[in-house]
Order: sequence, then structure tokens, then C-alpha cells
Amino acid sequence: MRKICYIVGAGEDCGLDFVPHEEDLVIAADGGYAKLQAVGIHPDLVIGDMDTLSEKMQARYSSLIVKVEEQEHNDQTKAFRWALENIKGISQIYILGATGEREDHTIGNISLLMEYARTYDLDAMCITLEMVSDHSTIFAITDTYEMECGEGRKVSIFSPDNSLRIKSEGLEWPTDGVVFDNWWKATLNKAVDDTVKLEFSHPSMALIILD
Repeated sequence: MRKICYIVGAGEDCGLDFVPHEEDLVIAADGGYAKLQAVGIHPDLVIGDMDTLSEKMQARYSSLIVKVEEQEHNDQTKAFRWALENIKGISQIYILGATGEREDHTIGNISLLMEYARTYDLDAMCITLEMVSDHSTIFAITDTYEMECGEGRKVSIFSPDNSLRIKSEGLEWPTDGVVFDNWWKATLNKAVDDTVKLEFSHPSMALIILD
């Protein structure tokens, strides 16, 4: 059976009303353990460098802990990579508690979705990856993409590639002439059709935020 993997960070308590099934996997990214504990969800694993989990808690839950001490990646990335490399049969990964509280963490965590999409061929692995908060659904794309988002839904597009051009269909304000040289350039748009198509000029990276 295909399973869902939930990765929970230590940000705002966004989206923590989910009910995991027996076959699903719940991973706390270090300090995300406290967030899960507060809502009565017991994680299957706690992954990270353990810089926010007390020694007492580490001793108490030692059987759940996967300690990754390297500092090149944050705890969200450590949890994501561990799940991909060690868990069979994952069909969906939801990252929760990755936004809010600190703006630098929020921006960094969201931008990492593009890094994951560039590094791993999630389509070939038949895995969908989304970051979910109480306000938005966020995901990355790497080439031409068509999404059934529903008429009237707010759509924002970000890309770090200022050579990328994205032709759009189904948006109130076409993105055909947008130069992605600042974050705001294709934000606060709206779907005027149920389906939105984004045609890339070349394979690259972009972030989609839906309300």
C-alpha cells in the first residue's frame, strides 16, 4: 500500500489536524517533536541534529531518534532525505510546521522545495511533495506544468532564474513577459479557469504558492 509521509517542523502549528493511518509515517524534524506532542500525535521517528531536543527527551525517546550531526543541511532536509532513502512505498510527502515564527526559517524552508525538486526526480519516483500551512499549499516545479487549481484560486509564482520565461494560460494576469529578477514579480495572481498551464522556456526551478 502506498503511504504518506508527514514531516513536521518546529514552526507554527499549521496543518497539524491530520490523522495518520497505520501505514503512514510521521517524522518530527528535531524540535517538531514538541509540536506533535502538543496535539497528541506520536511520531514514528525524530530526525535532526538534536540541538533543540533536551538530553532528557533524547534519552527517553532514544529508540525513535535518528541523529544526523552534519551542519550542511537543516533538520527539514535531513528528515526529507532520510525518508526518500530509507522508506519504501511513499507516494506523498507533506511538510508541516515549516513556516511562521521566524521569517528567515520560513523563507529558507520554502526555498528548499526547489532544491529537492532539482536534486531528486520525484516524478519518476511517483512521489508528490507539498508544504502545507493553514494559509497555503506550496510546491516546486522544474518544467512546463498544468495544474487543476480551481477558478478563483490565488496563485503566486517565484523563481531564482532570471533567464526563465513562463507563458501562462488560465491566469488573470499573464506571466509571459515577467522577468524573474525579484521575488514579487509574479505574485498575487488569480486563476480565471479551473486549469492553469505554465509553459517554461527551458527546464529550471519555480515555486508555486496557492491559497
